[in-house]
Amino acid sequence: MTVGFPYSIKYWRNHWPVFIRRVVEACVKHNTKLVFFDNIYMYDKSSLGHMTEEAAINPPSKKGKVRAEVAKIIMDRVQKGELTALIARSADFYGPSISNTSMLTETVFKPLSQGKKANWMGPVSNKHSFTYTPDAGKASAILGNTESAYGQVWHLPTAGDPPTGKEWIDLVGDELKKEAKCQAAPKWIIQLCGIFVPVLREMPEMMYQYDRDYIFDSSKFEKAFNYKPTSYQAGIKEIINSDYR
Repeated sequence: MTVGFPYSIKYWRNHWPVFIRRVVEACVKHNTKLVFFDNIYMYDKSSLGHMTEEAAINPPSKKGKVRAEVAKIIMDRVQKGELTALIARSADFYGPSISNTSMLTETVFKPLSQGKKANWMGPVSNKHSFTYTPDAGKASAILGNTESAYGQVWHLPTAGDPPTGKEWIDLVGDELKKEAKCQAAPKWIIQLCGIFVPVLREMPEMMYQYDRDYIFDSSKFEKAFNYKPTSYQAGIKEIINSDYR
């Protein structure tokens, strides 16, 4: 289940719980397994520096509370033995042919490709993991076809030792052959940009993810399936070759 509803807290509150309950009931009725593609919004902000599948559930945002509710609906039925399901979690993501839904695309790739300054949300000195979407897709398929993976939460493969904000901008600028100009965007700039870019309109409450290191640990999956995530350098090169040349 990889549905992505519009990035709006009002929409999420009105649609996610109802939708997932109906998905679960359909799976139970038809004895169908469920692979649920999830994010990390439900994790306590103190866990962001090293996120594993055991991170504390304590959502600091309105959107996080919705995601925690959705995950609980699924896992409660799993624990009761009524549903065969797994949850596959991704960090913030990046990848080829993504527009308007990837923060990295909107704040770094697009502006730098246009000769403008990149806008990084918060200090550019913090590390930030991003999951490469082709890895996420392959890994979700692997999990769904592995009987022993069910009943668990899995972090989808994500390269380790993530770049800082400044390093992300420099890497993208180098590959684009563009000057890597950047500015740290405070909340008011994100709010202003949100007038023109809908996904940024919903971001101010999520800026806690950028005021500290955000490091996503996928070693559980990597060890279980002998999988090496795509390096950040290779991912950036593929995106630019696909979308900006």
